[in-house]
Amino acid sequence: MPDPMLKQSVDIGAAARELRSKMRGRVVSRGDDDYARTRRIWNGAVQNAPALFAVCETSADVQAAVQSARRHRFILSVRGGGHDWAGRALCPDGLVVDLSRMRQVIVDPRSRTAIVSGGAKAKELAAAAAAHGLVAALGNCGEVGVAGFTMGGGYGPLNGQCGLAADNLLGADMVLANGRCVTTGPDEEPDLFWAIRGGGGNFGVVTSMRIQLHEARHMLAGLIAYPWSEAETVLSRYAAFAAKMPDELGVSVMMTTGLDGQPAITLLPLWNGDKPQGERAIDDLQALGKPQFAQFGPMTYAEMLAPIDAQLAEAAGCHWELRTRSLPALMPGAIDAIISAVARRTSPHSAVAFHHFHGAATRIAADAVAFGLRREHFMVEIIAAWEGDGDDGAAHRQWALDLWKNLAAFALPGGYANLLGPDDREQAAAAYGDNAARLRALKRRFDPDRVFASAIPLPEG
Repeated sequence: MPDPMLKQSVDIGAAARELRSKMRGRVVSRGDDDYARTRRIWNGAVQNAPALFAVCETSADVQAAVQSARRHRFILSVRGGGHDWAGRALCPDGLVVDLSRMRQVIVDPRSRTAIVSGGAKAKELAAAAAAHGLVAALGNCGEVGVAGFTMGGGYGPLNGQCGLAADNLLGADMVLANGRCVTTGPDEEPDLFWAIRGGGGNFGVVTSMRIQLHEARHMLAGLIAYPWSEAETVLSRYAAFAAKMPDELGVSVMMTTGLDGQPAITLLPLWNGDKPQGERAIDDLQALGKPQFAQFGPMTYAEMLAPIDAQLAEAAGCHWELRTRSLPALMPGAIDAIISAVARRTSPHSAVAFHHFHGAATRIAADAVAFGLRREHFMVEIIAAWEGDGDDGAAHRQWALDLWKNLAAFALPGGYANLLGPDDREQAAAAYGDNAARLRALKRRFDPDRVFASAIPLPEG
């Protein structure tokens, strides 16, 4: 009988030759000098080894890669920013449609829109928009890919004023599972347009997006750090403050190691509106406790992202695992569980963060897009991170799991699908509420052979 590994090698070689003859971009195979660099992603814990990378430069390249994967029966994955913590951008022994060279951002200041290529990062969109006095609804990390972030929903500090990133998607160009190129929007393939605003990359490869931008009024941003001894006081007061938070203000809360090596609680506010009102709001935030450090002032969104990205760069190569809960309110029991977990975290790199979903994002109908959780809530990120050398991560994963379990009694069903892991089936089943059945039907319609396995786990059924 023929050696199955030999058959696989022949198929890889044939696919690579075919792609090189059809693509403008590069094709990288295992054994190539630049394979290790091409395979590298944000999470050092991910060891998946694809057979081929189709490093695309055009929509035609993407089309050729999808068609080749189908023809040669490769499993397929899509890499945009590569920030899915579970590493689903890299399919083991399969073909990766790599969009990392498709990074163009074109801003039209008159219509306040941007055309964003499928591999562009948040920091690139933020900088391009800022050059015209505009801003996009983005998150707190500039290295994240815009496409994956947007298709998953997209929490961020402008949600109160502008809605989710998905709510600001105006249209997209896509390559479907059969290799067909389509444009989708309110009047073209509207069902597909509905699905990709929260349903992730389960329906095709987005090669470009048209995104609504907004006026950058007087933007104030920075950070306020409090000692860990004040964590309970600050979080309890913040819960009351958040209940009356104006739409123009967004606050991300991070609990991790401070400058002195001890746990600290840090507030990252962003204001976009009237300057005196914004200064009063940030003064109110400082009054939640006695800050160890406070620094804020006028800045663009890109300038706000830069120090956060610098901190993440220091953790390059770390191993990561994330879990998530959605809390309808910061109840005392939930605050106690979070404080207790942060105090006994197993790694100085581990953290708990949460994002307040309020304002404009809550005023959109639950069935308007695939992302259906439209009530006010706090999306909690439980972030286990460790250096990895000789450390199998078991203790850190258990730390994250324990807090996740302890928050269950205070949480809404489901969770933020963009952060769910491949085994979080119960949360995925509840994540979309009444939108789940429509999503499943659209998956069967647009990808009946389940070619695309997105970072967003769809509900089963």
